[in-house]
Amino acid sequence: MSRFLRTAGSDDSSSESESADEDESDSDGDGAQPQKKVSRFRRDQEDESEDEDDVKRIVKSAKDKRLEEMEGTGKAIDNALKINDWVAISNEFDKLVRLAQRQTNVAERIPAFYIRTLSGLEDSLNNAMAKEKEAKKKMNLSNSRALNGMKQKVKKINKEYEADIKRFQEDPEGFEREYAAAVAEPAVAPKQKKAVKVDVEEEGDEDGDFTSVGKGGKALGFTPDSVFKNLQTVQESRGKKNTDRAVQINILERLLEVANTSYQRIRVLLALISSRFDYNSSVSTHMPISLWLASQREVDQLIAIVMGDPSYSVQEITEDYDEFVERSPADEKDGVVRIRGSIISFVDRLDDEFTKSLQNIDPHGTEYVDRLKDEKGLYESICQAQAFYEKTNQLDPLARVIMRRLEHIYSKPDAVIQALEQTATQSKLVPSTTLATQGSSSSLIHSLSVSLYKSDNSFLRTRAMLCHIYHHALANEFYVARDMLLMSHLQESVHAADVATQILYNRTVVQLGLCAFRKGLIREAQSTLQDIFTAQRVKELLAQGVHQQRYQTLTPEQEKADRQRQLPFHMHINTELLEAAFLVSSMLVEIPLLASIDNEELKRKAISKPFRRLLDFADRQVFTGPPETTRDHIMQASKALQDGEWEKCRDLIQSIKIWSLMPGAQSVKDMLARRIQEEGLRTYLFTYAPYYSTLSLSLLSRTFSLSLRTVTSTVSKMIWNEELAASLDQSSGVVVFHRVEATRAQQLAQSLADKLGTMIEQNEKGLDLKLGGGSVWADRTDGTKQEKRTGDQAGERRRTGERRGGTASRGGTRGGRGARFAQGLGNRMGQASQRTRA
Repeated sequence: MSRFLRTAGSDDSSSESESADEDESDSDGDGAQPQKKVSRFRRDQEDESEDEDDVKRIVKSAKDKRLEEMEGTGKAIDNALKINDWVAISNEFDKLVRLAQRQTNVAERIPAFYIRTLSGLEDSLNNAMAKEKEAKKKMNLSNSRALNGMKQKVKKINKEYEADIKRFQEDPEGFEREYAAAVAEPAVAPKQKKAVKVDVEEEGDEDGDFTSVGKGGKALGFTPDSVFKNLQTVQESRGKKNTDRAVQINILERLLEVANTSYQRIRVLLALISSRFDYNSSVSTHMPISLWLASQREVDQLIAIVMGDPSYSVQEITEDYDEFVERSPADEKDGVVRIRGSIISFVDRLDDEFTKSLQNIDPHGTEYVDRLKDEKGLYESICQAQAFYEKTNQLDPLARVIMRRLEHIYSKPDAVIQALEQTATQSKLVPSTTLATQGSSSSLIHSLSVSLYKSDNSFLRTRAMLCHIYHHALANEFYVARDMLLMSHLQESVHAADVATQILYNRTVVQLGLCAFRKGLIREAQSTLQDIFTAQRVKELLAQGVHQQRYQTLTPEQEKADRQRQLPFHMHINTELLEAAFLVSSMLVEIPLLASIDNEELKRKAISKPFRRLLDFADRQVFTGPPETTRDHIMQASKALQDGEWEKCRDLIQSIKIWSLMPGAQSVKDMLARRIQEEGLRTYLFTYAPYYSTLSLSLLSRTFSLSLRTVTSTVSKMIWNEELAASLDQSSGVVVFHRVEATRAQQLAQSLADKLGTMIEQNEKGLDLKLGGGSVWADRTDGTKQEKRTGDQAGERRRTGERRGGTASRGGTRGGRGARFAQGLGNRMGQASQRTRA
């Protein structure tokens, strides 16, 4: 019946039942205590204790977990084989291979079931391939691809474990027993833990009731017998999260103290040096100097141990061996224990950390100078490493360490090289190539570079060539350095090199230009430095600063990479001195050329655009004050040279203070004064030749304070190069100027030729842009194109007489090839007209 439709009787009965229930509950409450209501989200201590009693926790070691994971992956492969799912088999097999590699990394034995799985997979693959060929209905595309991929994977992995698979196939049960016996051997070791702990505790009591403890609070025993065990503990915790690196370093230092064999000391040193390098995990900050010095001493100690005992050798590639068992030369076949490690990697890291520390230290403080003194010790370590690799005849590491040595001395003066070499020769280990054996720094660098030229590594050969050229340029051997650079053809391939090599190439080119400037080769200096200054990013190209462009935004990663490429301050080339040399060279080349051109269109074609831009800006200035900067001195000197005031130009150039930083400053100033006199004479002749019919050589000699022989030589060169339409009268000692009036047709022909030349040049530029060229490196890659441009510039200078022909305001033309051609053409036309009349 519905509870909403109840009769009176039902009401009475329900009330009676409710009262009966209340009586029963009362009687129950009298006999027992009322139960406390407990939330289902809370548990009493009694419940927890009961659960703990019911469920026993099983603690498994990391080794057991790894083995269980591998077994589970093997079972998944077996299940997938039953349903012929090769996609799942491929994925699980990749996982199994990774787990096996992890077993190898932690120096644990590969389990027997892994070899069994490999052997079974090979058979299953063969059967599946045979069935696939005979089957009428082929498997789907993804499954077929996975099957083919598995064939290659299994073939590759089985080749690594070929011997183990062969032994397993011959006797599977014996192979299983052998593995079980090998795994059961270390089980006896835990019984000795108490004795070791007691010994350590006794030692701790003597030292002051302190005991070194490891993971889990277990005492560590630093004894010769426990060296490899503690090494294993440190290596397993290396790289893990929340690992205290300082504690690891302390443990390894204690192990180095108790190591009593060469093998133990080498193993501990290899781990200790790596741990010191791991201490600073940040890439942006440098390694603490105290740790760096300790690492450098330990690298020297490692090299000394290996050199002192020839029966031990550290190599990058060795055969597999048990890393936690003592090895002796008597157990080896050839009596040499080869230990896996890399001394050259330690040397590279030391050098890189040294450079990084110099990048992060303020170069204007004493700390930078103090840090720079550590270069002697680093150079000594590099020389010792070179001696070790020469003795062991390891060619690839030897080339790398020679490159490191060369990079430390190629840009330094002779005095600094002698100091570094003196420190290196005082050590016990001396390489075969030293300053004492070679006699001079140039011979030393030549010997090191030649040894690198024989290397198979093209990267090292390129850098060695650039260092060699740089040192020749630093020693003022311009022609030798220039010939080496041209014969190496590095300008054709350097655009494809890495950033560090491109920076070294830019530094070498700049040093070559400075060398030409010091030697008085002004045109060579200007053309060499032209490429660097055209881009207006000198500091960035030389890795001496970061150039922020107006419309370019760099990501934080790019900015960090740019700052990491910066050179230390003591390796910088003074950019102000470099700019002064370039602008002065451009002044001595551009000012006579501007004076020799009358056509405004030709004047716009500049050899040095940066110089021409500065000169135009100076010409637009209404008021010019006294010069303050280097640019101001050079611009005012250029305007004085244009006006024929060579003495004022000379004084302004020699008053630049930056010349004191150049080696041989006084000789450079004397050279500049002499060149300013000669170029002043040339500018004067170009400017005022139209106003003279004859000019005395002795007057020119007195005006420009030059000897009569020098004046005669300069004028003769200008006539020979067809820059000046004149002749020398030796008897009277004068210059006789020639004038040839150009006809209207000749003027129009010359104008048409100039316009055609401009159109061809624009065409070439458009073609370069369309084909993806137009860059500085693209122009360099075509040697014939560069030679053609150089020839065109020289021809343009030689044809200045033609270009200025027919100007009535300057008193006529000065002749040249065009004038002679026009004169001959006129004579022929006159003769032809006479014949027709006859």
